[in-house]
Amino acid sequence: MKFQFKIAAGAALVAAPALQAGTGVWFTPLTQSAPVVAPNAIEELTAPWVAPEGIQQINWVSLAEVENAIFSPGQSVVRAAGQGTSAAMFDMLACNPSGTHLFIPHESPVGAGVTRYDIYANKAEVLFAGDLGGLSGNWTNDWGAFDPCRWTPQGTLFLAEEWAGEGRVIEVLNPMAEVASIQIRELDSIPNVSHEGINFSTKYPNTIYFIDEWNSGSIYKLVLKNSRDYNQGGQVFVLSVDAFEGSGGVPENNWNEGSNATAVREGAATWVPLTDLNGVALPGITDPFRNGPTNDPRSNNNTMGGRPAADDAGGTPYGRPEDMVVSRLANGNEVLYVAVTSENRIISIEILEGTTRIKKKGRKPQVVPSGKPTGRAIVRTLCSEANTPKNVGYPGTTGTLGAPDNLALDAAGNIYVIEDNPNSSSVGGDIWFARDTNNDGVAESLDHFLSLRVAGSEATGMIFNPAVPTEFHVCVQHPASTDLTAVPNGFGDAVWTFNLDKIPSQVFVRALNRGRFRTLTNQ
Repeated sequence: MKFQFKIAAGAALVAAPALQAGTGVWFTPLTQSAPVVAPNAIEELTAPWVAPEGIQQINWVSLAEVENAIFSPGQSVVRAAGQGTSAAMFDMLACNPSGTHLFIPHESPVGAGVTRYDIYANKAEVLFAGDLGGLSGNWTNDWGAFDPCRWTPQGTLFLAEEWAGEGRVIEVLNPMAEVASIQIRELDSIPNVSHEGINFSTKYPNTIYFIDEWNSGSIYKLVLKNSRDYNQGGQVFVLSVDAFEGSGGVPENNWNEGSNATAVREGAATWVPLTDLNGVALPGITDPFRNGPTNDPRSNNNTMGGRPAADDAGGTPYGRPEDMVVSRLANGNEVLYVAVTSENRIISIEILEGTTRIKKKGRKPQVVPSGKPTGRAIVRTLCSEANTPKNVGYPGTTGTLGAPDNLALDAAGNIYVIEDNPNSSSVGGDIWFARDTNNDGVAESLDHFLSLRVAGSEATGMIFNPAVPTEFHVCVQHPASTDLTAVPNGFGDAVWTFNLDKIPSQVFVRALNRGRFRTLTNQ
């Protein structure tokens, strides 16, 4: 019966119109971050998050379950030997459109791969993984630190390297096939950077947005020649705030280094080309497709190419921009939301469109939207620890926004902010709700949603089920219990699922039942 409900809900979701605004806060916010419990404590095994009343959490899969041959014969999951708590590193989950399978990328330093988890068969299978050659510096058949994982509009799967490997994007061409038939390829059309935020436009089928996670990291887009084949090439751009360099900004320096600390990094911005229409680097621009290590191009000449290419073109630096979701503002314009970890804030980037003058005989010309991007944008702060009030209209919280890393988008247009790390060794990390009820790209409140109490861990990979808008999944990553040397029989990295059907306030559920939700393809 549960499976039948999910398929029916998915059919309604696909047919529904896109919503242009969030619902407002629909839960009673927390008032403090959770204290951390010991590894393998009962809380880690049964309810790792402190949550508002009525929000149910259940474990769907963990390292302990998959690796226990008695209960899970024939299953597999990535665990890179000798890597301690980094051995598996469940990260940015992807979900197939029918909501039946989760794809778990592994952010392990070497031997990275992806696990496909069949929710209803309770079965985990590794689709592919590296050969550990990275231990000796040979990345030919190895991958490191798979962080982003996206189901694409073409039914393929993107994975990409963040802080290990060579900044490559790998596409799984047939992610639902039998393991023995899985086909992968490295994409040569997407520049090499420290990937985390990579996503698809909601309005322009040929556009992919992506990010370089660095303390001088930039924001990019690729306009493809062929939106049905991601390896056909296209033109690459980097975002440059118009007033940045004129206010003393230096593109190659860190976001807060020297004059960059006071330079303007918000306001009107331009997408500056790095390549021509065929993906060939423009004169004076470093080859953005160069494979290479994650290091500083100011002192190394072998850095992955996308980073120095952005510096050459005057890309504006941000402090470790990480995850990104794509949505719409109330005015209909596309908007990118980007978690900027080192700056403790989330930025919104509004994509501006042009207008067309239509002249009809005997009538005054009308100016109407063209539906085409102009190459211009506006950068704002959606929310920040420094300037956004918390729990407005509710009791306050002692929790603080620390190192925002991941973002999630629900079917009503709300944005959730997931922290990178615990607030301290004794206080867990949090998930926040960015309340932007008028959907102008600037939140009125940060509402304290969830708090994680598992030792040594962070939350990651939060994603709403595209077939069930009242359900989301989220990982517990690198807990102390993943290191079997330190914690024998440890529970380890795990995926948990939350159900919102029973929440006391029905604001969110009523909005969904009225059909005010969008398809969840751009989380």
